[in-house]
Amino acid sequence: MELNGKRIVLGVTGGIAAYKAAELLRLLVRQGADVQVAMTAGATRFVTATTFQALSGKPVYVDQWDERMPNAMAHIDLSRQADLIVVAPASADFLARIANGLADDLLATMVLARDCPLLVAPAMNRQMWENPATQRNIACLAGDGIGILGPASGVQACGETGPGRMLEPEELLEAVVDFFVPKLLAGRRVLITAGPTFEAIDPVRGITNLSSGRMGYAVARAARQAGAAVTLVSGPVGFSSPQGVDRVNVRSALDMHAAVMSRAASADIFIAVAAVADYRVANAAEHKLKKDQGGVPAIELIENPDILAEVAALSDGPFCVGFAAESRNLEDYAQAKRRRKNIPLIAGNLIQDGFGGDDNRLVLFDDSGSHPLPPAGKDVLARQLIEHIAKLTGTH
Repeated sequence: MELNGKRIVLGVTGGIAAYKAAELLRLLVRQGADVQVAMTAGATRFVTATTFQALSGKPVYVDQWDERMPNAMAHIDLSRQADLIVVAPASADFLARIANGLADDLLATMVLARDCPLLVAPAMNRQMWENPATQRNIACLAGDGIGILGPASGVQACGETGPGRMLEPEELLEAVVDFFVPKLLAGRRVLITAGPTFEAIDPVRGITNLSSGRMGYAVARAARQAGAAVTLVSGPVGFSSPQGVDRVNVRSALDMHAAVMSRAASADIFIAVAAVADYRVANAAEHKLKKDQGGVPAIELIENPDILAEVAALSDGPFCVGFAAESRNLEDYAQAKRRRKNIPLIAGNLIQDGFGGDDNRLVLFDDSGSHPLPPAGKDVLARQLIEHIAKLTGTH
């Protein structure tokens, strides 16, 4: 649970997007957060306080003078106990009020009296969002250090289409998780490869492997959460990109080689997670091979370029990290691969421990020896890998 132990106040203001706040609350609680909900009176017109109380397991506060708070200072007590306040949705009216320091209801007073960071997720009609007054308020809030999450552009409840739609609960959850991750790679440019490659035999058949791409995508997410600008060169996989990551889709090892080599010189760190095919078919057929015509086809294999070795050999190239998936003798093979490619760090795992699954068991090998990581989910291991990279590159 990525938010285990974090104390969050979820503020909900009036707007049709308030229904999404209930799902956001559920996701925050699922990730281990301790969430206290505070609502404006307008928000209760869209979703009842009972809904949020049921989902959070805590009483919901609406009134500044709520008698459940013995000292009548809910605005002080609730905000001072929090690690973060998130207001979602944040209406145009609410943004205007807090931009000008107004304290005319519980939630606005809590924001003014807070002793913790604040994130707001705007939600309003496109013309309200584009109005110069709203844009001035947003610029003011951003200048005050308040995090602005969105908005997105899309179909709105009024039937119009444009900017002003609140981000989806999953996107907001990701932003909250991001907030708590130390920015160990802030300002760094990270290039990552992920997934398998596909080497065509004919237009419908090919040579590939069982890599799911999950580990590479987890590393891309962890690097982005650590503050890096991340480019992910991905072979064919079956899921979407991590939020905020620039994804480049490729198919074959030669495609991946071209995509990486055109970007490597501008990267600070290169992490080669992809399971790149060692060989490709030299005589790939232009048309589908027919088994009843000419017998078993002769397939000639030729070696693919070694992407990691080429990047490592660049003069003034990026800090290089490799991956070694072995079926046995992990330390011997991984360290030999690291020395052969002349790279400072390699992450090794046994195929039976993590290939294609959600969990993994990694051992990090560098000049100081081996560093086994406890078995865990790939997201957890990816974050630990990024922390180790930050130490080796002097950013942590």
